[in-house]
Amino acid sequence: MDLPYKPDFSGKVIVITGAAGVLCSSFAFALAQCGAKIVVLDHTEGKVRALEREIRASGGEVLGVVADVTDKQSLLRAYEAMHATYGSCQMLINGAGGNKPAATTDDEFFDRVESMGEGKKSFFDLDPAAFDLVFGLNLNGTLLPTQVFARDMAEARKGVILNISSMNAFTPLTKIPAYSAAKAAVSNFTRWLAVYFSLSGIRVNAIAPGFFSTRQNAKLLWNEDGTPTPRTMKILKNTPMGRFGETEELLGPLFFLLDDRSSGFVTGTVLAIDGGFSAYAGV
Repeated sequence: MDLPYKPDFSGKVIVITGAAGVLCSSFAFALAQCGAKIVVLDHTEGKVRALEREIRASGGEVLGVVADVTDKQSLLRAYEAMHATYGSCQMLINGAGGNKPAATTDDEFFDRVESMGEGKKSFFDLDPAAFDLVFGLNLNGTLLPTQVFARDMAEARKGVILNISSMNAFTPLTKIPAYSAAKAAVSNFTRWLAVYFSLSGIRVNAIAPGFFSTRQNAKLLWNEDGTPTPRTMKILKNTPMGRFGETEELLGPLFFLLDDRSSGFVTGTVLAIDGGFSAYAGV
C-alpha cells in the first residue's frame, strides 16, 4: 500500500470495528504499516480470519476478533481478548455501519397517494424494524464500542476516538432516510463526546467520506457493460471535483486525526472528504 506519509504509531493498540469493510480494511493495513498493533473486529468470522492472515502476511501485528457492535457482551469478550494479547487500547476507530434495503425507498420523490401500491416502496411502506436496525447499527454501533474500549483511555487520560460519519449527515441523500438520519446522529454524537471527554485527554473526531466507488457499491454505480448508472451521473454532476474518491485519499485525513503531533488541538471536528459535494448547492 502506497502511504501519503508515515506517522509513527509504533506500539499503539488500535481497535477498528467494521474492519472487514473496504474502507476500514484499508485503514487496518495502513496503520499496521505505521507500526501499530491492530485489533480488527467484524461480525463475520471468515472475513475476520482472512483479513488477519493478510495483514500478518504483510508484516503487520494484528488480532482478529469476531464481535457484534450492537451487543455489549460480545464487545466485552473482544475487549478481554485484546487485553490478553496486546494490553490497553489507545485508539478506537468506529467503522461499523451500513444500510438495509427494507429501510430504503424506491423513489426519490413522493408524487401522490394514488401511486401507492403500484409495486414501489414509498416512505409509507418502510419497515420500522429495518429503520430501527439501521439506526441502531450506526449509532449504537458507535456508542457501545466507545463505552467498552474508551475506558482504557479514560484511565490513561490519553487517547483518540475516530468515528466514521458520512457526507449525507450534512445533506441527506434521497432514498436512504434511516442511514442519513443515523449518520447525522453519529456526527452529533461525535461532537457531544468531544466536549464530554475534553478534560480527560481523549480527543474525538469523525471523518465524513463522500462517494467512493468500491466493490460493495459497484452495482449501484456501474452497469454491467461498465457505463455509469443514472445515479452515478447525478453524483458526479454534483461533485465539484467531478470524480469519485480513491480509498487511499482517506489515509492522510486518517493519519492527521489520529496523530497527536499533527492534531493535538483538534477535537469535535467532522471532516468532510467528498470532493466538495457537501459544499455545492447544485447551481
